[in-house]
Amino acid sequence: MTGLRYVYAVCRPFDTPLQAQLTGVADDPPRVVPHHGLVAVVSHVPERDFAEEPLRRHLEDLDWLTAVARAHQGVIDALTVVTTPLPLRLGTVFRDDSGVRVMIEEREEDFRRTLARLEGRVEWGVKVYAEIEAPRPAPAPAGKPASGRDYLRQRRMRVQSNEETWQKCEEFASRLHATLSAHAEDFRLHAPQNPKLSGVSGRNVLNAAYLVPRGSSEEFVELVDRTKDEKMMDDAGIRVELTGPWAAYSFAGEEQ
Repeated sequence: MTGLRYVYAVCRPFDTPLQAQLTGVADDPPRVVPHHGLVAVVSHVPERDFAEEPLRRHLEDLDWLTAVARAHQGVIDALTVVTTPLPLRLGTVFRDDSGVRVMIEEREEDFRRTLARLEGRVEWGVKVYAEIEAPRPAPAPAGKPASGRDYLRQRRMRVQSNEETWQKCEEFASRLHATLSAHAEDFRLHAPQNPKLSGVSGRNVLNAAYLVPRGSSEEFVELVDRTKDEKMMDDAGIRVELTGPWAAYSFAGEEQ
C-alpha cells in the first residue's frame, strides 16, 4: 500500500504480536519500522488527507480530528499491553520509511533515555471536582412576595456554601495529591479542565498524572479507591475520577 507514514510511537523491539484485527488511522493496520535497535510503529495514510495543507485544514474539523484521535489512541493502548511505547504527537507524518528512520536517528539519544526511564511504567490520571450546587431558596410566606432583603440573604447563603465547598475540596485535593505522589515515581500537575470544553460537571480542582510501575498499579488503584470511599462518606460535593492505565504521555517529553 502506498501513502504517507503516520507514526504513533517509538519503542524498543517487542516479540508479542498486536491484535490481529487492529487497525489504525485510515483503517490501516500498524506495522513497525526498525532502526538502530528501536522501532517506530506506523501505518499508511493517504496524501489527500495527511499532506501538509489538507492536514492543516482537517485539524480544524472536530469530527475528523476525533476519529483520528480515537484510532491513534487505539494503537497506543494496544502497544501498552505488549511493551512500553513512547507516544508521539497526534498527526506525526513522514513521506516514507526513510523519513521515519531519519527522525529516529536525529532523536535517538532522547528516545533511549526516555524509554529507559519509562520502561515497565504506566500513567494514571486523577481528577478532583467540586460539585458546587446552589441551595434552594427558602420559600416566602404564603401570600407575601420575597423581599429584596430575602433575596440578598439567600444570595449570601449561596455564596458562603459555595466557598465552603470549594475550600473543602481544595484541602481534600491537596491531601490526596500528597498521598498519591508519595506512592508514584513521578507526577505532573496539569491545568484544571475548562468545564465548557470538557463537558464534565463541577469545577476541576486537581488534574494530575502519576507515573507508576506497572507492578504497583493495583496498589495505587486501591489507594485511590480507599480515599474515594472516605470522601464519599465525609465530604459531600467532592468527586474523584481515576483513569488509566495509559502510556506515559505526560512523561514522554512530547507536547500533546
